[in-house]
Amino acid sequence: MQEITITFQDKTSKKFPYNTTVYEIAEDYQEKMTHVILGAKIGNEIVAMTTKIIKDCEIEFIDVLDPYGYRMYQSALKFIFEVAVKETFKDVEVEFLHSVPKGIMVKIFGVHHLIKEDVNKIKESMSKIIHNNEKIERYNVLKKDAIHYFETHKQPEKAQNVHNMNNDVVTFHKLRNIYNYYYTELPYNSRKISKFDLVYLGKNKMVLVYPSSRTEGSVPEYVHYSNIIETFDTGKKWLKLMQVPYLSDLNKQVSESKIKELIEANELVFNEHIASVAREIHEHREKKMVLIAGPSSTGKTTTTKRLSSYLKSIGYDTISISTDDYYKDKEEIPKTETGEFDYESLNAIDTKLFNDDLNTLLQGGTIHLPLYDFVIQKKNRSAKAVQLKENSILLIEGLHSLNDDLTPDIDEKYKYKIYLSPFIPLGIDRHNYVSTVDLRLLRRIIRDNRTRGTDVSKTIFLWQSVREGEEKYIFPYIHQADVVVNTAYVFEVGVLKVFVEPLLYSVGLDSPYYEEARRLIKSLQGFYPIPSEYISKDSILREFIG
Repeated sequence: MQEITITFQDKTSKKFPYNTTVYEIAEDYQEKMTHVILGAKIGNEIVAMTTKIIKDCEIEFIDVLDPYGYRMYQSALKFIFEVAVKETFKDVEVEFLHSVPKGIMVKIFGVHHLIKEDVNKIKESMSKIIHNNEKIERYNVLKKDAIHYFETHKQPEKAQNVHNMNNDVVTFHKLRNIYNYYYTELPYNSRKISKFDLVYLGKNKMVLVYPSSRTEGSVPEYVHYSNIIETFDTGKKWLKLMQVPYLSDLNKQVSESKIKELIEANELVFNEHIASVAREIHEHREKKMVLIAGPSSTGKTTTTKRLSSYLKSIGYDTISISTDDYYKDKEEIPKTETGEFDYESLNAIDTKLFNDDLNTLLQGGTIHLPLYDFVIQKKNRSAKAVQLKENSILLIEGLHSLNDDLTPDIDEKYKYKIYLSPFIPLGIDRHNYVSTVDLRLLRRIIRDNRTRGTDVSKTIFLWQSVREGEEKYIFPYIHQADVVVNTAYVFEVGVLKVFVEPLLYSVGLDSPYYEEARRLIKSLQGFYPIPSEYISKDSILREFIG
């Protein structure tokens, strides 16, 4: 019998019979993995688990700790949930609305008001599907047949999305008697998705909670961020008012030459929100500092400038401070386990000097703000003197601004806290939405390349450490924010697509980030391009596209 040699990520090798499937090889290798194998890469490219191996090769198995494996887990869990709901109740529809920290917000339509027992039935049905180890079958379906399927199953937005694809063949997955389309490969069977939780929020809404690399493969405890959910709800209500709930509706705006009006309307909504924040600050005259935080690529610089302009228009003298200028000198910066400077840690900030300066200002004194030189990793005092007037207010922007440990010596009555993030409420279809994390990554890829000449692979490589820092230093403090500001535009992916697609295509097959680049390309495929000439000079998007 002819044999092939498979080399694994731990550099060990083993012989298998010719035509052995990737799934069979994975089952053989599973005991060497800490977590369940979800998928596989050959030559940095994700392959179907049904692929038969006919020559010697290297295989890298991926689990939930891998970014792509995490998305496979997420998609499969959504699929299992959909099947469980539709088998538990008749004539219902499931809609996955948006992500929340460590979970997915989902709503069930066409059923009575759910009670706790109903949710338990769904959870039990999901557990049975998982326990039965049911195969998740993969099919390549002709484009016209896929369109017909979605039209006959009353999912017109999905039919339109398939129509807009360049491919002649669409990958469907089947679980029991239900077919669906996702933007990732799915695991071979349901047994792989054994860890999850279901948290009921009332009004037929619930959150699917699942593991990730940042929870070390375990299911985290759900933390309810009502301010984030309210922000998404507000955005979705506006999209419904504008008759643009799904991507197909947005594309229609582009094809009918109405996109300019939508862009202008979206900018007005954002400006009005910032104006309302300025008015709220004004109503609390005791507030002397606005603390602004948000993860990477949220548009903090532009939003802070916009807020400053509105505050000035109602009589304030604004003074901007970046906590980055309060970094400790090089010899005092803490280091990571790998020996690199940890600028994301709060311990990298000279909090004593920062609080001393703030108290001096609040007591009517004068200070000279520091300026941090990242080349020599040392701060120096600037020549410009700063003193608070009666109408002055500090705008303080930084990673740790929501964390009270940054300002322990400052009375809470002086603080007003803002959390920024691009919560795009647009649904690609009823089962897929635009990822907030992906949106920020697209923004960052464009900006890094434009301003620093950084190639895509390096940006993607650094992204995971950036995300880990956000999980540790920003997300735990979101609930402390007085207001959440949504810095996303419903139309922006179409604008970003024009800039980011060529950059993503530059990632070669030899790059370990090839598959991530291709995944992002695939996620952009259904978006009609939108010309940047419609974007105003002071738009948040200009912070990224230039």
